[in-house]
Amino acid sequence: MRTEDFDFELPPDRIAAAPARPRDSARLLVVREGGLADCIVHDLPGLLRTGDLLVFNDTRVIPARLVGRRGAARVEILLHKPLGAGRWQAFARPAKRLRPGERVAFATGFAATVQARLEGGEVALDFGLEDVALAAALRAHGAVPLPPYIPRPEGPRPEDQADYQTMFARHDGSVAAPTAGLHFTPALMAALAARGVGSVAVTLHVGAGTFLPVRTEDVTAHRMHAERGEIAPAAAERINAARRAGGRIVAVGTTSLRLLESAVDDDGRIRPFAGETEIFILPGFRFRAVDLLMTNFHLPRSTLFMLVSAFAGRDRMRAAYAHAIAAGYRFYSYGDASLLERAAPERMAKERTA
Repeated sequence: MRTEDFDFELPPDRIAAAPARPRDSARLLVVREGGLADCIVHDLPGLLRTGDLLVFNDTRVIPARLVGRRGAARVEILLHKPLGAGRWQAFARPAKRLRPGERVAFATGFAATVQARLEGGEVALDFGLEDVALAAALRAHGAVPLPPYIPRPEGPRPEDQADYQTMFARHDGSVAAPTAGLHFTPALMAALAARGVGSVAVTLHVGAGTFLPVRTEDVTAHRMHAERGEIAPAAAERINAARRAGGRIVAVGTTSLRLLESAVDDDGRIRPFAGETEIFILPGFRFRAVDLLMTNFHLPRSTLFMLVSAFAGRDRMRAAYAHAIAAGYRFYSYGDASLLERAAPERMAKERTA
């Protein structure tokens, strides 16, 4: 497979600069075997069945964007992977001018030492602080790490602090929001519960690498960044019990799906999980854990568009995205959503041989 097979033209005016208000008033494109249906997120209870189970990602976005100085030079830092003991792996700009041993100052009493230069514009930084003190310093001096396609020339707006966090956020660790979860409200959750649709949380701390475009011509040559995740024993049992009772497992977001598919056995049973995953889902992948996927609209040539193509079928997703663009759906993190039905094995086999 070639990366160009997952390319498409997206008009710049389709990229959302702010979320829908209220959150559950965003549009929802339903993609299933019978075709496409234009809905609204608050229609979700009527689209699901009693006994279905929504799986949310309860990670919390940390203020991982820092602006500092190396002498007189300005340095931008985006933390994306903790290395332990106050150390982080980070994207830096400009990375080429940073040398091991140099210090980047962010505020009085808050600085980091460059430990190493890594591939792809990354560095290893040592803040010299315990985790609790470092978290406090980030809250005081860091900013919401909005993706570059959300235009904020002068930095994040005050409302982004809440807008870029889901209502389920519990555990600090992400540098990007699990954006499908941004569409949910307490009112929508109450309506889903009244419908008999359950919910359970898992945790995947999202790294910035998840959203990077694929730059290799051969998609299999792309390297995924590892991300930390956890499925508690009680959560695993809730998911397995729902499936035993005939309910469908609905992953809210690609992050939830990737974690579930990292923890499932050959029989479709979810096992408790704690560790890192580098799972890269491409067409031909055999899904064992998830029946439906709710997700936003993704970047061309991205691993996430490859994932949804693997889940629902590449031809079907190309048609769905063409419809979404023509119909004025809003794309990316603050944009609208889709609800995808997993493609039947025979459809996927036909695509692989086409």
